[in-house]
Amino acid sequence: MSKSDDSFETRGSIGRVEAFSDGVLAIIVTIMVLELHAPEQEGWQPLLHLWPVFLAYVLSFAYVAIYWVNHHRLLAHATRVTNRLVWNNMGLLFTLSLVPFATAYLGEHHFSRDATMLYLGVMLMPAVCYIPLQADVRRHGHRTPAAEAYYRTSTRKGLVSTLLYLAGLGLACWHPWAGIACAGAVAVLWFLPAGPVDRLFEACGAG
Repeated sequence: MSKSDDSFETRGSIGRVEAFSDGVLAIIVTIMVLELHAPEQEGWQPLLHLWPVFLAYVLSFAYVAIYWVNHHRLLAHATRVTNRLVWNNMGLLFTLSLVPFATAYLGEHHFSRDATMLYLGVMLMPAVCYIPLQADVRRHGHRTPAAEAYYRTSTRKGLVSTLLYLAGLGLACWHPWAGIACAGAVAVLWFLPAGPVDRLFEACGAG
């Protein structure tokens, strides 16, 4: 092991990274919940007027849940903690900490073009930051068949997600809901453990 790796080595250190990340993600979800302000008027009509806020919250909650699940799956394959892994993880958490702001802005501005583009831009950032974190775990982590299968699958989905976010940014200039549809497609992609994307990559011979 080279000194440049500056590894902390123990599985306990990995557990500390997971615990800290869990705390940050829990705070992110809490902040998003606190943005759901109950209307002063009674009845269903005032609640129905809040549909953009609720929809933005549901969409963002799904994304945070996806990152939480896959973050645990990824670190389960890690064998040591390097400085690079720690800072890549901090970069991911920083970008995710912007999600509550983008969510509130999207809901308050009723999925306008600018709000949608801001939201998609914010969601693109953690997708990009996840790439070097995964690369570090893959470089130093377990190399079992199960681990390699997970690396391949998540790398494929990460690539497609990034492309969908970029496409969504472009489409949002034409129509905001086209951009949101791309964001929704990303959520569906990650909810599926395996699917057409994996078979398409395998058919093309991509690892």
